[in-house]
Amino acid sequence: MAMIHGGDIYRNYVKSDFSVNINPLGIPEKVKTALCDAVAMCGRYPDPEAEALKRAVAAMLAVPEEYFLFGNGASELFIAIMHGIKPKKTVIPVPSFYGYEYAAEAVGGEIVYYEMRREDAFGLTQDFYSVLTEDVELLFLANPNNPTGKLMRKEEIIRILEYCKDRGISVVLDECFIEFCGWKTSMIPECARFDNLILVRAFTKIFSIPGVRLGYLACSDSALLRRIKRQLPEWNLSVFAQEAGRVCAGQADFIAETESYIRREREYLVSGLRDMGYTVYPSEANFVLICREEALHGEWREEPHEKLYDKLLARGILIRDCENFRGLGRGYYRIAVKSRAENDILLNMIATEI
Repeated sequence: MAMIHGGDIYRNYVKSDFSVNINPLGIPEKVKTALCDAVAMCGRYPDPEAEALKRAVAAMLAVPEEYFLFGNGASELFIAIMHGIKPKKTVIPVPSFYGYEYAAEAVGGEIVYYEMRREDAFGLTQDFYSVLTEDVELLFLANPNNPTGKLMRKEEIIRILEYCKDRGISVVLDECFIEFCGWKTSMIPECARFDNLILVRAFTKIFSIPGVRLGYLACSDSALLRRIKRQLPEWNLSVFAQEAGRVCAGQADFIAETESYIRREREYLVSGLRDMGYTVYPSEANFVLICREEALHGEWREEPHEKLYDKLLARGILIRDCENFRGLGRGYYRIAVKSRAENDILLNMIATEI
């Protein structure tokens, strides 16, 4: 497929997009107001240090301001991290977000893929540590993982961080979907403890503003932060991004409302999909990974030749075909959790196609 990511609404007829994992509650009203107010600021350059935004996010997370760098989305930060570190060897568990591979390839080092297995619900197992050899310089992790939605326990991440710290391995931890799962599993409180931790988040998903482009990273290693910052262009954040982010940082009630809403709608969507015979992998995020499979003489058989993706797209429904994720293949799909009305439309359409 030509598209690596979901959301190609520009080259398809799409009435409802389940391929991108955006908050179904939409943009908070105060954030909309901030974006409108930012129009009056377009006659001047944005603050290159993003001080107001930095203060707001530091207060929201109770983390020192000097730990933060902001980017034009998390994707820009992944590229800046790779160029700042220039690792000769990087480990990426798969299946996972393609952006890690894209960023790693930009610096030309070796990439080692640790393949998480279907029988382990696409989670890390003890043999994962065997790939964290002494010559590894950087590890990508996602919590929750994309496309599976699987959430790692905090104790498990701490163990990995300690193991990597002893071996001089930097860990890029992607928490871009963590707000949908609650704060209890976030590693933000551990930034000071682990100077090998580079934690990356975005405002994109939780506040439904992918067009604004705003992400941030937190790291307690000041020397490493300076190297990464040198890879970012001046004025990489527009006044729209800075004003929207500043207001987003004060939306704790909206995040709590979203977590509750997503939990309820995810359970509803999962139940409907399983009733139709789909394998739905455990998820605590605002999306689920499914596969149309059946047991046949102890072996797995994928869905019939005609794709569910193509059938739904012909009716204006876009889901994420996961065939191009490393470690997956034909028959796997990622579906975003949306509103009850939209979820019902999807379930009804799938029911008529199987």
